[in-house]
Amino acid sequence: MIEISQEFGFDAAHYLGNGAPENRRLHGHSFYAEVTLRGEADPATGFLRDFGEVDRALKAIREELDHRLLNEIEALGIPTLENLARYIYERAKQALPEVARVKLRRPSYGQTCTYEG
Repeated sequence: MIEISQEFGFDAAHYLGNGAPENRRLHGHSFYAEVTLRGEADPATGFLRDFGEVDRALKAIREELDHRLLNEIEALGIPTLENLARYIYERAKQALPEVARVKLRRPSYGQTCTYEG
């Protein structure tokens, strides 16, 4: 079994309707998503998936999220780290069936969330 990963970053704003007052105010974060694919390499090419294809799929997801107000993305739901990891996973899985997990990092807070389907 082979795993390959590619990371992309984006900056976005959000607010949460509950919790601490600072979470209820509009604020932004820098996020880094690591998308991992798992499977067997193709014997003819030696690739699990060409990184060019992975890059194209992830750029499309980045475009949906970068410099956006996450609360306006209906399919995301409440814009928590958990829901965002799941959203990225589901979008990536549509284009890349080998996607096994998404690890989302928010380094300024030292926080991560991993979603596996």
